[in-house]
Amino acid sequence: MKFTRGIYVDGTFFDIPMISLKRNADFLDKYAERVETGDLERELIGVYYNYTLTVGSSNAFGETDYEAFWDKMTEPVEFHEISVPSMSGYYTFTGYISSVSDEYKKILDDDAVFKGFTCKFTAKSPARTP
Repeated sequence: MKFTRGIYVDGTFFDIPMISLKRNADFLDKYAERVETGDLERELIGVYYNYTLTVGSSNAFGETDYEAFWDKMTEPVEFHEISVPSMSGYYTFTGYISSVSDEYKKILDDDAVFKGFTCKFTAKSPARTP
């Protein structure tokens, strides 16, 4: 399935050929500890929505320049405001980009085509709390 919506990062829209947008709901505890009886005691901080984005070939980009997209995704800042497609429009959160990768598909004399772009968005704050 090809996505028909792009993403926003720090208010800038990126018209990208999304192949996959994987969402994880990660549960973070302040502590989780087994007591002598074998029961688990824990204090849940919250549930964090984290995403892995996979994008198609750089020559399939819409109005967005691939190099500008790469530069934004690898910008050395602590946090970004990220908006990803959701059931009801877009889900917006503050997070950081923990990894970015791509691969050369074709190297030409004065240009290159990339494939396999993947990045991970990690939320700064929980989406849901107890």
